[in-house]
Amino acid sequence: MGRKVSVATCSLNQWALDFEGNSERILRSIEISKAHGAKYRLGPELEICGYGCADHFYESDTLLHSFQVLKTLLESPITQDIICDIGMPIMHHNVRYNCRILFLNRKILLIRPKMLMANYGNYREMRWFSCWNKLRQVEEYFLPRMIQEVTGQETVPFGDCVLSTKDTCIGTEICAELWNPSSPHIQMGLDGVEIFTNSSASHHELRKADQRVNLIKSATMKSGGIYLYANQRGCDGDRVYYDGCAMVAINGDVVAQGAQFSLTDVEVITATLDLEDVRSYRGELCQPHMESEPKPCHRIKVDFSLSSDDDVYLCTHQPIQWHFLTPEEEISLGPACWLWDYLRRSGQAGFLLPLSGGVDSSSTACIVHSMCVLLCQAVDDGNSQVLKDIRRVVGDDSYHPQHPKELCGRIFTTCYMASENSSEDTHNRARDLANQIGSTHMNINIDMAVKGILGIFSAVTGRWPQFRANGGSQRENLALQNVQARVRMVFAYLFAQLSLWACGKPGGLLVLGSANVDESLTGYFTKYDCSSADINPIGGISKTDLKGFLLYCAEHFHLTALRGVLAAPPTAELEPLTDGQVTQTDEADMGMTYSELSVIGRLRKISKCGPFSMFCKLIHMWKDILSPIEVAQKVKHFFRMYSVNRHKMTTVTPSYHAESYSPDDNRFDLRPFLYNTRWSWQFRCIDNQVSQMPTKAPKQ
Repeated sequence: MGRKVSVATCSLNQWALDFEGNSERILRSIEISKAHGAKYRLGPELEICGYGCADHFYESDTLLHSFQVLKTLLESPITQDIICDIGMPIMHHNVRYNCRILFLNRKILLIRPKMLMANYGNYREMRWFSCWNKLRQVEEYFLPRMIQEVTGQETVPFGDCVLSTKDTCIGTEICAELWNPSSPHIQMGLDGVEIFTNSSASHHELRKADQRVNLIKSATMKSGGIYLYANQRGCDGDRVYYDGCAMVAINGDVVAQGAQFSLTDVEVITATLDLEDVRSYRGELCQPHMESEPKPCHRIKVDFSLSSDDDVYLCTHQPIQWHFLTPEEEISLGPACWLWDYLRRSGQAGFLLPLSGGVDSSSTACIVHSMCVLLCQAVDDGNSQVLKDIRRVVGDDSYHPQHPKELCGRIFTTCYMASENSSEDTHNRARDLANQIGSTHMNINIDMAVKGILGIFSAVTGRWPQFRANGGSQRENLALQNVQARVRMVFAYLFAQLSLWACGKPGGLLVLGSANVDESLTGYFTKYDCSSADINPIGGISKTDLKGFLLYCAEHFHLTALRGVLAAPPTAELEPLTDGQVTQTDEADMGMTYSELSVIGRLRKISKCGPFSMFCKLIHMWKDILSPIEVAQKVKHFFRMYSVNRHKMTTVTPSYHAESYSPDDNRFDLRPFLYNTRWSWQFRCIDNQVSQMPTKAPKQ
């Protein structure tokens, strides 16, 4: 009958500028698609060169090598008899565009440039690409000679067009176009396009997956149709992790879905669907609107069918229920996969973590443990690429991991760096957690190094600084804390470079950081201390979420040592103990709780609040617990801390992006780092408002 179509979409773990590896993964995905009977294969955004090339997009080499890969794909017998939808950058009339290239049997059918750019948050597409703003217009694109030799074509259609096969019509969206209020699928659907495709490079953020799924379901719920979604997966060389979730939907229902987090480099999702279901769905809902569509799509015809004549007995995919992960599960999986990509692609032999026995460093340790669990599961499932990468990391071609704890001992080193201000409790918590996850654990005492540095200072100045508890000033107290913290960074890098050498093993270790997003926001860390590392898997995660994550790990991984970590008050342990007990706590030092910081962080970044507008919102949000004067004091205190310490963000360790209020200075949160910390005009506006309001908090 020719009404059932088989289509394929995928998630690929591409790597920026890894043209050889990227081309191999593309070919593998096409091969799998054909093996499952698909006649159309969709891939991620800019999959040939990798999405994260950044300013390498300016280089002519990136364009050249992309075309060289395209030539290889066109020539391959694997790409025959299936429509291939591939992403790469193209320069047309000396302007760079982010494009999809659709080809079939060595012929390029069309090139569709991106029309709506992602230019917010982590995305800077308009820095490198231009939008194609010629609605429903198509021009001729002159192919490079190397492509002409393969296709026999001099020019191909370039612009806003759709593909008409013998049995259906296919229209393209690219990533952010789905999220835009004027998404192309709306007008395409009203003009009779039945299959929509979306090639994305969409990164993971906690609690974001449902937004993506709901957008795709909504796209076909309103006017019917089939929607294919492809996404990149993994760390392609930057702070973000692309979280897959390839899927196929029809008429508002998801019928096939891929994994959100996985160590599999190539995942292909296929589905067989009935075009008559789309036509029937549209018959009653959309008929009047479709007749009035004023601007018809430019159709490129191709003599090819996605269906076959004899398809009566071909089963179609039925709606499924999407299972969304909890934030704790997302933290367990996303950063773990990101760490593994970074480790295997960096050429290093493992990780080193300064483990203090607190919530933050324990969270980083648990993420590494989760990574080892995922690796062992992948090996047990027969993932040969993961086994090959593990053997290369550990330097043993015959190695086969037996258990996550045993693997952890091979690739993860933890060290507790004690000083005279460290408590026995944190020492024991770090030791117990290391024993339970299986890391190679060391105890280091830094007092000798700290006293040596202070001795040099004293020899030069004739003064010996004292802690505040011993009669010293605030300046002395802070400087003495900073010396301890910075010595720990030096030791961390020393042992990362030479601990394997001392054991007669090859390679070095990547240093892991463990400062959370709230501490980065306020600058509650020492510049160039243990927060300075190679990478930080929790730098985009709030303290509140990390505590929930540790509770999850205690139950899911049976790590009972985490109970003691969670019960202890957060502390830096940089000031003298009192009767052997910690008196310094993080929240007392910061002047606000971590839960308050999360609220303030979201208002600052997501709600775009300055001091005055933040105060105006918080007097209502916190009306049951704080008076307007107390709210004003909190807001002023935060902005003073934030502005005094913002300079620290210019050197902050590259962190996994997980939170929408991250203060990451590299790309996501662009702000000055030298402020007028008095905020005189802004704070005066707050004071004027407070003077007109009741001074007492409402009764509970």
